[in-house]
Amino acid sequence: MSLTGIFKGTGDSGFGWSSTAEEVVEGLDLSDLTILLTGANSGIGFETLRVLTDRGATVFAAARSQQKAEDTVEKIDGDAIPVVCELADPKSVLQCAEDVRSQDRPLDALICNAGIMALPKHETVLGYEKQFFVNHVGHFILVTELLEQLSDDGRVVVVASDAHKRGCPKGGIVLDDLSGESWYNGWRAYCHSKLANVLFARELGRRFEEQGSSRCAVAAHPGPIDTNLTRNMNPLARAGWSLLGPIFLKSIPEGAATQTWAAVHPDAADLNGEYLADCNVAETNQYGRDTELAKNLWEATEEIVDEVTSSTSQSADAAG
Repeated sequence: MSLTGIFKGTGDSGFGWSSTAEEVVEGLDLSDLTILLTGANSGIGFETLRVLTDRGATVFAAARSQQKAEDTVEKIDGDAIPVVCELADPKSVLQCAEDVRSQDRPLDALICNAGIMALPKHETVLGYEKQFFVNHVGHFILVTELLEQLSDDGRVVVVASDAHKRGCPKGGIVLDDLSGESWYNGWRAYCHSKLANVLFARELGRRFEEQGSSRCAVAAHPGPIDTNLTRNMNPLARAGWSLLGPIFLKSIPEGAATQTWAAVHPDAADLNGEYLADCNVAETNQYGRDTELAKNLWEATEEIVDEVTSSTSQSADAAG
């Protein structure tokens, strides 16, 4: 437990900063649940996979390559199915969705855990800033492709970050420059992508509610954790991050708790549209609460998806 955890208690859920993924599912029988988890091969993703399968859940363990997915599944004792999902490649994301559908199993939860952080150089994917594309657009494609597979009371957990409160470009989401060309730096782009995660969950939750559905969509902040997500930080910042770990950082089991709780705990079933941290409802910044911005982002992302998936199909046809 970090020193920060010592001074933070629990919230209404009975859990808090120092709760672990194992603790938040203690006593739960998850043997009837099927879950899709991206980024299952390392960090809090692997811990989430381990804990869910230990409690009996069947988990589609998604990683960027077949080898990583298979190696991950071999490391656990529970029921996991390896699938490939390279979020920077729309063709891979669509294939992942098809592979999951082919199993003909309703999904009780989708945990959008994978992500990249603070790329030192400006990179784009199909014309869009890479962190925005991987962290938001890739997951948007995956989730919307699998909504028909989601059970009647299924949950979508989008792993966001409190970073969305700090460093975003003015206006929150830069809808007129999603390439990042005019405003890029690594940290700002990461904050931008994490705000997109918050807004995606909010708008998806609103749509569930509008449909009268019992489904639930939430955004979840894992907390500050020293995982290989920080590998792109400059060496000085990386050293400081590790040095301060015993004081301010969560362990990986603690970092995996909120997304695990959100995906399967009975008490999280009615938190549709909320932003969660430390296994409790938390506050976003002003942009994260902006329902109009969330709608606009959804519409813009739909246009992006139409564009990139049609161009992918055309490329495949040309190659064939």
